[in-house]
Amino acid sequence: MAMPEPRLSAGLWVAAYLRRLQLADIPAYVTAKGDPTAGAVIVKCARLDGTARAKARRFDPATGGRVWDVLADGPEAEVDASLARQRGFDPDLWVIEVESRDGRDLLDEPGLSE
Repeated sequence: MAMPEPRLSAGLWVAAYLRRLQLADIPAYVTAKGDPTAGAVIVKCARLDGTARAKARRFDPATGGRVWDVLADGPEAEVDASLARQRGFDPDLWVIEVESRDGRDLLDEPGLSE
């Protein structure tokens, strides 16, 4: 039986992600701090035009890996309302807000995409 891959703690992953965004000159902030060891992470990308997209990781049974899925996309107020509902269900949830006019969040890059 194969051993499961070790997973980074949520707090460490968030710190590394924020650093990677900083190196790419993409502003980002922690808007909700979750459980530092096992909290789930949602990344909201505010496009600075009144719209936003929120992504969350989920297990992909086809590949056995984890992928980023769009949780909400549209007017920023609606995306924020969706995130508030998610936080109501899961108080351990992290929410990272990225500000990028072109919607660039780096989640498709190696090390973050899987």
